[in-house]
Amino acid sequence: MTPKVHIATERLHLREWKAEDRAPFAALNRDPRVMEFFPRALEPPESDALANRIQASIAARGFGLYAAETRDTGAFIGFIGLAEVTFPAAFTPATEVGWRLARDAWGRGYATEGARAVIDHAFGALGFGALVSFTTEWNARSRRVMEKIGMTYDPSADFRHPQLPPDHKLAPHVLYRISREDWLRTPRPD
Repeated sequence: MTPKVHIATERLHLREWKAEDRAPFAALNRDPRVMEFFPRALEPPESDALANRIQASIAARGFGLYAAETRDTGAFIGFIGLAEVTFPAAFTPATEVGWRLARDAWGRGYATEGARAVIDHAFGALGFGALVSFTTEWNARSRRVMEKIGMTYDPSADFRHPQLPPDHKLAPHVLYRISREDWLRTPRPD
């Protein structure tokens, strides 16, 4: 059975997850470079449990962190999509634009292309009013993507991630935002 494609871009399908995604997802979640800005890499059972939670969220809400595959080869490269922020913070409740891609997919603009399409879908078809994205303050790659997709850094909203010890090196986080009004003002290609 072919999984439902929620969003198609020039080079990507953002779709439902399938069983064959589990092994490459576990591999990227074990990669220390991919997981550099997370507390630790995930073991395969933890990766499978995360995939299960993502699938359940899509089933319950109709949107979520979609499996990302390249249109030309059909290769699974990670996820791009939307996730409810589940921890308490000054900016919650909120929905996050997020991505995690395998290292061999880096540097090709996939995160930017997919996240832009997700934002268009969120503000267009889904009717969201605002979205956020966040990362540890020294994750320059993700911060560049956030800027490329039209999000604005809000330094007054910097925070320490509540799911990490306050003195953990990854605890300091930066917050980026985009509102529906900002999105409507942003020129988009026809």
